[in-house]
Amino acid sequence: MSKLVLNKTLPAFELPGTHGGNWKSADARGKALVVYFYPRDNTPGCTTEASGFRDHYAQFRKAGAEIIGISADSLSSHEKFKTKLQLPFDLLSDSDHVVCKLFDVYKEKSLYGRKFMGIERSTFLIDSSGKLRHEWRKVKVTGHIETVLAEVRKL
Repeated sequence: MSKLVLNKTLPAFELPGTHGGNWKSADARGKALVVYFYPRDNTPGCTTEASGFRDHYAQFRKAGAEIIGISADSLSSHEKFKTKLQLPFDLLSDSDHVVCKLFDVYKEKSLYGRKFMGIERSTFLIDSSGKLRHEWRKVKVTGHIETVLAEVRKL
């Protein structure tokens, strides 16, 4: 797979999702798409972020955008997380990190001096024609959802 380039068409990808099948990027054509990558289900930052997207979901839909969340967690974990938080959007499982690598969010991280590979919290905005229009990397959750929504409304 080729790498992402701002203002260029997103390469096609497909992942298993909580909707009960494989989610295909081609299915999102015709509407804006917010793709957010997060480290793990049920962690404090990821719960806050998912809840924020949930709480603003109607506004994203009104602005013509769909939301998907991606992490390396299993579909079973995603299903529990989605149910617990009553998320109205799909969560996709990238256990092999293929799409994470496409978006260049699978990075070396460090916690308490221990180095490991993991997902760097990041969000991407794709327009209705499939072009990458905006990216936010190393996301801090506070205020982030509102920033993304403002960019969606500009499309």
